[in-house]
Amino acid sequence: MHYPKRMLFLDFVLSVFRLNGLLISEGDAMTEKLGLTSARWKVIGAIALSSKGLTVPGIARVLGQSRQAVQRITDVMVSDNLLFYQVNPRHKRSVTVTLTDAGTEIYNLLREVQDPWALGTTEDIPIEELESALRLVRRLIQKFDK
Repeated sequence: MHYPKRMLFLDFVLSVFRLNGLLISEGDAMTEKLGLTSARWKVIGAIALSSKGLTVPGIARVLGQSRQAVQRITDVMVSDNLLFYQVNPRHKRSVTVTLTDAGTEIYNLLREVQDPWALGTTEDIPIEELESALRLVRRLIQKFDK
């Protein structure tokens, strides 16, 4: 049996769960002064980094969350004037979610906080390790994302 590999993988999974919790806490602390949460940060980031715009189901896929959870967040962010729903020429019933000018401004303010945080956090980690970790995580995402 592959006992060491199984144990290593399960330890990896638990570590990723722990990292996710820590990243949410870090994100909440980092975005609090901007009146945001990690959940809103993730949505704004997904939209801002999308080259062709995203629908609510598209945002949910990118973030690995339920469509309903993303819909609740985007509805609140629309009422807060950070996002707006735009007609989607590719799909009649699924609108595209877009940043408003205020949303773009918040995203730019987030970048001012996020970029130094990312660089400071990874200062002592070689880029090759980050690339390797990213490849592994993306490979596992592909295995589970069916």
